[in-house]
Amino acid sequence: MSILFLSTPSASTNQQSTNMDPHELETLFKIMETVSSDQNWRILHPYPCKPGSSWLGIECKNGVDNKSHVTRLDFGTRPNPTCKPTATFPNLIFQLPNLESVFFIQCFTHSRTRISVSRNRLLSTSLQQLSLRSNPSLIGSIPSQLSSLKSLQVLTLSQNSLIGQIPVQIFSMSFLVHLDLTYNKLTGNVPDQIGNLQNLVGLDLSYNKFIGPIPDTIGQLGMLQKLDLSSNAITGSIPESIENLPSLSFMALSNNKLSGKFPKGLSKLQSLQYFLMDDNPMFIPLPVEFGQLKKLQELRLAGSGYSGTIPSSYSQLLNLTTLSLQNNKLRGEIPVGFSSLSHIYHLNLSRNFLGGVVPFNSSFLKRLGRNLDLSGNPGLCLSPSEADAVFIGVGVCGRNNTNNSITMPFKKSEAPSGHNISFFLVAALGIVAFHYLFSLV
Repeated sequence: MSILFLSTPSASTNQQSTNMDPHELETLFKIMETVSSDQNWRILHPYPCKPGSSWLGIECKNGVDNKSHVTRLDFGTRPNPTCKPTATFPNLIFQLPNLESVFFIQCFTHSRTRISVSRNRLLSTSLQQLSLRSNPSLIGSIPSQLSSLKSLQVLTLSQNSLIGQIPVQIFSMSFLVHLDLTYNKLTGNVPDQIGNLQNLVGLDLSYNKFIGPIPDTIGQLGMLQKLDLSSNAITGSIPESIENLPSLSFMALSNNKLSGKFPKGLSKLQSLQYFLMDDNPMFIPLPVEFGQLKKLQELRLAGSGYSGTIPSSYSQLLNLTTLSLQNNKLRGEIPVGFSSLSHIYHLNLSRNFLGGVVPFNSSFLKRLGRNLDLSGNPGLCLSPSEADAVFIGVGVCGRNNTNNSITMPFKKSEAPSGHNISFFLVAALGIVAFHYLFSLV
């Protein structure tokens, strides 16, 4: 009898026992029944906001009306409620008036569903974070009605199956701090209206199908710290306005169709720590301005047709941990100053036309171990005094070593141009194993 009484309380009894508005309580139960079948929520958790009886994945707070209100819901991964195969997106979440955060992670995996928002029933004026991540059955376009969530600060719609263009209404959400639309099938240009989000700190649109140029209005995002547009089909050059982003610490533009010169104000990005721009058809000399970005920790410019020599100014990047310049058309010698880069643990200069004596001592060579790759540079050779340190894919100066495709001994001043000798094959011997960890908060 007590179970039946708890599962179907009257409105007055419910208010006294749970201190929740009965309509909000009923809305919550309907959401749970739409999403999860882990248990009978009405029977086992009739007072979801009561201390000691609430389920994992829910948070409540007392409001000014002295009632308990749901402020956070987490679905999809344990210990939070998991989602049943028939789960669909519950637009009733927008009727929870005090909801601040909601997460659906690996939730919509079987039944195809869409993000649906009814403007007439939108009550969640307090919603600050909406995160729908790793939901392969979440399809359709991003609804423009999301722009009605005026308090939203974090919008994460990552690793879903969303299509279409970004609705321009999204860029009216003036409080937005973080926008993550990665790993979808979104198309069209990055809208010029992106410049309206002047509180934006993180913008990640990577792994989609965006085309066209990077809008010049990107320079209006003065608080931006992270910009990731990698793995799209973006064309044109980096806009000059990028120099107006003094807080930018992470910029990733790899795997696009960018070309042309770098902006003149590149050296103004003094907060930049990570610059990733592999695999773009640049076909220009390496910009010397990178050598002025003293905080750089990672610089990746592989596979982009860069020519000329490696600027000696790169030796001034004393915080550098990773430098990837492989698979370009670089000539000349490795800057001697690279041997002073005490923080570097990953250096890849392979498959270029570099020549001369490798300017690294045995200590440097052993520290990097297999994280150093100089192979495929037919003009490079290793000093005999360092030959036993580690095998790095180049021959020893003055030795007729057919295993390394070096058929002529030469001194540093007699380094061949690279057209007379075939490329090396990479052979990896693990003397010292360093685990390279890339992380960004």
